[in-house]
Amino acid sequence: MNAITYAEPPESHPEIPLPGGDVTEGVVRVGDTVRRPIGPNAPLVHALLRHLEETGFEGAPRFLGVDAAGREVLTFVPGEVAGRPRPPWLADEERLASVGRLVRAYHEAVAGFVVPDGVRPGLGLDEPPGTPPPPPYPVELVGHMDYTPDNLVFRDGQAAALIDFDIAKPVTRADELVNAMLYWAPLGDPADAEPLLQGVDVPRRCRILADAYGMSETDRSRVVEVAVMRTRRSWFLMRQNAEELGGGWARMWADGVGDRIKRREAWLERHGAGLDAALTAP
Repeated sequence: MNAITYAEPPESHPEIPLPGGDVTEGVVRVGDTVRRPIGPNAPLVHALLRHLEETGFEGAPRFLGVDAAGREVLTFVPGEVAGRPRPPWLADEERLASVGRLVRAYHEAVAGFVVPDGVRPGLGLDEPPGTPPPPPYPVELVGHMDYTPDNLVFRDGQAAALIDFDIAKPVTRADELVNAMLYWAPLGDPADAEPLLQGVDVPRRCRILADAYGMSETDRSRVVEVAVMRTRRSWFLMRQNAEELGGGWARMWADGVGDRIKRREAWLERHGAGLDAALTAP
């Protein structure tokens, strides 16, 4: 799938470095655009962003093409991002509910999207031997699957847009909500939580997300199972990314993400019943 060449405007603008999250480096703002390195999942991401534009979804950047330096060009999405250090509002429950509503709006917009023929979602790696299986449910849509505070743009105290679709892939709605809960509840050992999220009522925050999204009873009943299975898989996949892709993946592994994943699995096994009760209570 060939990308269009971006036509630069006649006026020039300086390149202003932007935070690239844990993995992506070399992200800059140029005028009203963002320039990013093209990743292995770009054919899917570009097709997905075109679809979101065609549906009128306002909560994602527009893909404009590829510049002369070989970088993808996206529209700059204005607003507030919870970068590091995290802002005081990170634990705010109204903002949390708005995350659930934004995820739902994205799902409504992406529902008709089909992965183009010949496009292989992912980072270009085969699963390493011994990787546990994914949850046994048929995929429903192409999910964002990276709802970190760094990847949500807020305006007027509400989650308004998603950025960084680099690891988008076909998943279930339950997978997506578990991913959002992972970062915003958060799911995991409290010792590993963002300082502003230590001591919060995790089951309550999961329920707020589920209610704001309008999560089905079936999907609520699957959250703990999906969270455990995805956590077990992530240890193998993160180690592989660190070993084969290096860069930010290797830095995260060296910083102990593998140990944090193991602690999350143990925490989910201890607290799964309480999470399930909070999510499924009338």
